[in-house]
Amino acid sequence: MENLKILYVASEVIPYAKTGGLADVAGVLPRVLAEMGHELKVVMPRYGSIPPILLEQAKVAFAVDIKRMDQPDTLDRLRLYRIKDETLPLEYLFIDNEKYFNRPELYRNPKTGKDYIDNDDRFIFFCRGLLESLKKLLWIPDIIHANDWQAALLPIFLATAYRKDPFYARTKSVFTIHNMAYHGMFPEESFDKLGLPANLYYPTGPFEFWGKLNFMKAAIYYADLITTVSENYAVEIQSSDEYGCGLDGVLKSRTEDIFGILNGVDYNEWSPATDRYIPFNFSSANIARKRDNKVELMIHLGLPLRDKTPLIGMITRLADQKGLDLVADIADDLFDLDIQMVVLGTGDLKYHKLLEKLEKKYPDKLKVMLAYDNKMAHWIEAAADMFLMPSRYEPCGLNQMYSLKYGTVPIVRSTGGLADTIDDVDEKSGDGTGFVFDKYDPEELLSAIKRAVDLFAGRKNWRRVMKEGMARDYSWQQSAHKYAELYLRALNKN
Repeated sequence: MENLKILYVASEVIPYAKTGGLADVAGVLPRVLAEMGHELKVVMPRYGSIPPILLEQAKVAFAVDIKRMDQPDTLDRLRLYRIKDETLPLEYLFIDNEKYFNRPELYRNPKTGKDYIDNDDRFIFFCRGLLESLKKLLWIPDIIHANDWQAALLPIFLATAYRKDPFYARTKSVFTIHNMAYHGMFPEESFDKLGLPANLYYPTGPFEFWGKLNFMKAAIYYADLITTVSENYAVEIQSSDEYGCGLDGVLKSRTEDIFGILNGVDYNEWSPATDRYIPFNFSSANIARKRDNKVELMIHLGLPLRDKTPLIGMITRLADQKGLDLVADIADDLFDLDIQMVVLGTGDLKYHKLLEKLEKKYPDKLKVMLAYDNKMAHWIEAAADMFLMPSRYEPCGLNQMYSLKYGTVPIVRSTGGLADTIDDVDEKSGDGTGFVFDKYDPEELLSAIKRAVDLFAGRKNWRRVMKEGMARDYSWQQSAHKYAELYLRALNKN
């Protein structure tokens, strides 16, 4: 396969900054592509919140002034920082501007709890500044791979403002949607800041959505190819207004250019055999050691140890999208079952209050930790018998794949990446890797949990289900090869 020059652009990348799964993907996929021989540059803003120790090796490549398109007399200073990976054809670039990126959070103002009001200015600067920076570096990418609304202007600018620029004559764009719910919506007046012809903004046009400027809609219209993070989600977002978040029409108009590629798992980070965060390492060959992690966790949490009672783990954002409304509806019936449960996460205040109330009502059955704690997340995966993930929608999901590797049997709704990765258990044969329910309904969720609890009690096929899940391979290598093939497809596209 031809080695390509790939510019991978994301607003967050581990280990530098993270609010969600995008950062995990952006931190691993480019490295795997580089290991395959492709030349990668990974680009993100240089946020003030990045721990200084992570930027110790960063060197300033240059500084340049970027002119605002709606205020030609206003110049924004851009500094480009570089960190070279000496072991791979991989380099990290950081777009820096004190005014736009030296803030305590990435997208949201902690004082108001709402998005920064100038997020349009910030990411217009980021995308335009990046395209100008590449020209200064004299590095011409074959592919610009833009992720989510924060980078959505890159395929847009390539197809409009830079369409006749000889520097980008061969460059193609790939746009990945990680979650349809976040469009990048701004007032109509923000269109002027793009410096594009006024006639491109009109009702029902590429940029307009219910009277506002919509970055994601325009990227779907202009990108050479579009991907999302699981095969099933690629179908779902074109199927209805609910899944497509109002953009199902424009998605269906590009259906031949939309591809679902499942996110992978970094097994260097998520493997019970080598996990540095858990008390006892184990594998399918010595699966009994999994119980030792459960014993230690129950002691740590102050829950009574009941060997014949399954421990259900839930690590999630506490929100309706993640199925917390279903859990709320069945709470008392759930805890009438012979189960124990540990919940880790933060989110909507109403669910904080509900879980704290349930913890007091069922002190020997439920432990709630309203926090983000990476070490505890690993420990729960290693200790729990089951993992609960009843999402309303789930573009890909990673925790169900982590759970499989840790022998923690998932209970999931059949949607998005959950449908692509979990096979429903046949209780008689023991075939399957988890317990799946279809309809977004509290009784269906309760029924799936009861099925899991009943099989666990019998124990006849439980270990078989555990081992089948542990044998599944969702490594990034498979997904990276699919991306490489897609990049070649984009390059050959007229």
